[in-house]
Amino acid sequence: MSDTNQNSEAIYGRDGAGVTKGPIIPKSATEALRPERVPDPPRRSRKARSQLVIFLNFLMTLTVMVAVVAVLAFYYAISTYQAKGPLAVNTNFIVRNGAGLAEIASNLERNDVISDARIFRYVTATYLADDETLKAGEYEIKAGASMKEIMDLLKSGKSILYSVSLPEGLTVRQMFRRLQEDPVLEGDLPAELPGEGSLRPDTYKFSRGTKRGEIVEQMQAAQEKLIDQIWEKRDTSIPLTSKEEFVTLASIVEKETGKADERAHVASVFINRLERGMRLQSDPTIVYGIFGGEGKPSDRPIFQSDLQKETPYNTYKIKGLPPTPIANPGRAALEAVANPWRTKDLYFVADGTGGHVFAATLEEHNANVKRWRKIEADKGSDPNIAVDGQPADQADPSAKKTSTN
Repeated sequence: MSDTNQNSEAIYGRDGAGVTKGPIIPKSATEALRPERVPDPPRRSRKARSQLVIFLNFLMTLTVMVAVVAVLAFYYAISTYQAKGPLAVNTNFIVRNGAGLAEIASNLERNDVISDARIFRYVTATYLADDETLKAGEYEIKAGASMKEIMDLLKSGKSILYSVSLPEGLTVRQMFRRLQEDPVLEGDLPAELPGEGSLRPDTYKFSRGTKRGEIVEQMQAAQEKLIDQIWEKRDTSIPLTSKEEFVTLASIVEKETGKADERAHVASVFINRLERGMRLQSDPTIVYGIFGGEGKPSDRPIFQSDLQKETPYNTYKIKGLPPTPIANPGRAALEAVANPWRTKDLYFVADGTGGHVFAATLEEHNANVKRWRKIEADKGSDPNIAVDGQPADQADPSAKKTSTN
């Protein structure tokens, strides 16, 4: 390189691409240390300085922040809703009739079943369709149940079921007494008693809050349906002309024996007596005539003198059936009367084992009664107590020699 070119580079200098940038002016030490002037920032355009743009930017930022918060809140709510709950032990929880979601949620939190009523209320609302509700009742909630599990339970309506047992052979008054004494049932019983024999004996299940009147209506409907079904399938040769007579005789059979294998046999005795024009002479009708629907006290026996009392129900005095049933018969007694055994038996008496011994003739019956009286005498029983079964002095009126009351 020539000296001329070297001098030129020294004076003018070059950039990185080899282009000459201009003369380099030497600076003194003071000037070199003096800070150079910083150029002014570029001026913002009028558009960028617009208040509307600033507001829109703010809204956009706020929207994003709200969306982020909403997502986080939703995630927290769902996680809490599905997480294990605070309940330490199983507990019963009652949802009253007409309770709204807010009330239910508040009561759940108050009873430490859930941790946050607001989360339960609002998240549950998203699970329920327009026509769906949380159902009233009493529920058993398991320890640690999540809000989701509690919602599913209350939505299903699978509440705790209680039961009341009303066995065969009770009168309407006795059934009403049991319903009245039940501590879970609510409300009053009907002021007017249903007809005797019109309530179906059974075990009825119900949830807390069920009214006593509802159980009575259920019992009436069930008994009416049962009677209609069995009456339609009856042996049409039996001497009963109406369902009322049918239920009346079934109630007598119900009270005469508690043994399932005896009912149709006992029914045949009464059917045979009706066909022959004999009095039924049933001890349970004596009891109903004296004590009515209240029932005989358990420590009060039937005395021989009771057989002579004049009541509309005393089948030792009246012919045919009493005016009404004497109890509420169950299915077995109704079926026994509808299709009784075909026998020639006209008598029966207790056999000392909880059952009865049957006889077709008065002579056989007298012998059976004698054996029964000996059994009772050996026990030291009062001789004034009536025999359980037909008395020995009631003969078949169709026989050549009769002895009737």
